[in-house]
Amino acid sequence: MSDWPKIKARRTTKISPWVEIIEREVEFTPGAVAELYHAVGQQDYIAIVARTPDGRIPIVRQYRPALEGYTWELPAGMVEIGEDPAETCRRELMEETGYQARTLYALGTYGPCSARLSNRIHTFFVDTGERAETHKGEAGIEVELVTPAELGALILAGKFGMQLHIGAVLLAGLSGYLDLGALKNPATP
Repeated sequence: MSDWPKIKARRTTKISPWVEIIEREVEFTPGAVAELYHAVGQQDYIAIVARTPDGRIPIVRQYRPALEGYTWELPAGMVEIGEDPAETCRRELMEETGYQARTLYALGTYGPCSARLSNRIHTFFVDTGERAETHKGEAGIEVELVTPAELGALILAGKFGMQLHIGAVLLAGLSGYLDLGALKNPATP
């Protein structure tokens, strides 16, 4: 394995409790002029493809200031410092949807955007128990239960448009936990 490229310098500027800018000077070959690269630093986060006892998938709708609009997406959240991603999964699923994780399967850990983000996304498939009767809901989050076919229609219509979460759905299918054929638009061959 080569000793190049090398990080010659690294500076971090904290922007908020959730975001920092990481500046790196990278030397790609011996003696080359170092090039400057920037990345957004955040905590790792998780995405959850869950299946309720009746076979439906909880999705959440919330306002996303970065997009200046509402999105439909999977239950998800940031991993707290020192928290195991599986525990984040259990916590976020309960907080956002009121469903307790009965069985939890790790689907993998990936870079959400290897060119600009320095964190990782941990993806999980969860079989849930029944919804907690006492769950009050998280402020600003609307929960909907959809069939796999309804989720597929939302994805194809661009209404469920978070690419990272579409990737989590694909991982659930590739891992055998979700029938991707059930996501298919019935109008396409």
